[in-house]
Amino acid sequence: MLPWRRALRALAAALLVTGAVTLTPAATAAADTASSASSSGWNDYGCKPSAAHPRPVVLVHGTFGNSIDNWLVLAPYLVKRGYCVYSLDYGQLPGVPFFHGLGPIDKSAEQLDAFVDKVLAATGAKKADLVGHSQGGMMPRQYLKFLGGADKVNALIGLAPDNHGTTLLGLTKLLPYFPGAEDLLDAKTPGLADQVAGSAFLTKLNEGGDTVPGVRYTVISTKYDEVVTPYRSQFLTGPDVHNVTLQDLCPVNLAEHVTIGILDRVAHHEVANALDPAHATPSTCLS
Repeated sequence: MLPWRRALRALAAALLVTGAVTLTPAATAAADTASSASSSGWNDYGCKPSAAHPRPVVLVHGTFGNSIDNWLVLAPYLVKRGYCVYSLDYGQLPGVPFFHGLGPIDKSAEQLDAFVDKVLAATGAKKADLVGHSQGGMMPRQYLKFLGGADKVNALIGLAPDNHGTTLLGLTKLLPYFPGAEDLLDAKTPGLADQVAGSAFLTKLNEGGDTVPGVRYTVISTKYDEVVTPYRSQFLTGPDVHNVTLQDLCPVNLAEHVTIGILDRVAHHEVANALDPAHATPSTCLS
């Protein structure tokens, strides 16, 4: 599918969700069960970090994602490498199961704050490492900058994070031409509105610099991203920042916005390198 058609579909999905019908309590209960389930060894609150991997890893899903589906590959990948791994749901809207990350991002950051405290209390670790996809790579910066998260986090690793918002290949610039569309996004799905390039939320988040002292930042991007555009807007500027483009590591890599977070092994190898830079190995097409 052509990139502009993917972007149009993404924007259409965002607008359709704002008018979603109320789902049945049974569906909501099923979603809650799926979201609370642990899989392949992650979300094990009896896990104790090892000397080799002393910090727990908290996985932060993207918009329309959840704590399970976003991490069916990466979570077991990290567990097999000896990490204590945890994932949360955030940004839930009433009556909308499965698809999270739609609530106000400042409130989602408060949920992350509480979850990290829970993980640190369970593991006895002093700090955690965060790995997020899309909104999940950007939202934690609100936690780090405004909620004291920098004292509890060693590293933030973003897979295709919308650190400076997105234009959806320019389509968000068309919103003013559709009367009521912007108001609908703000009212019904504030988490989407917050991610539009130039939003009040992003303006405040990025004032005074992209980073805070004491945290290592890694951004892993793909030039084929059709959701967070332009893809270089994902990159951060500041000390202790490492920006990576997958195609610089593997020129034939075709990962786009979804697959970089969910399936791509080159990206996941870069996550492992960022979590343990002292033992990093080169990422290649065979990673």
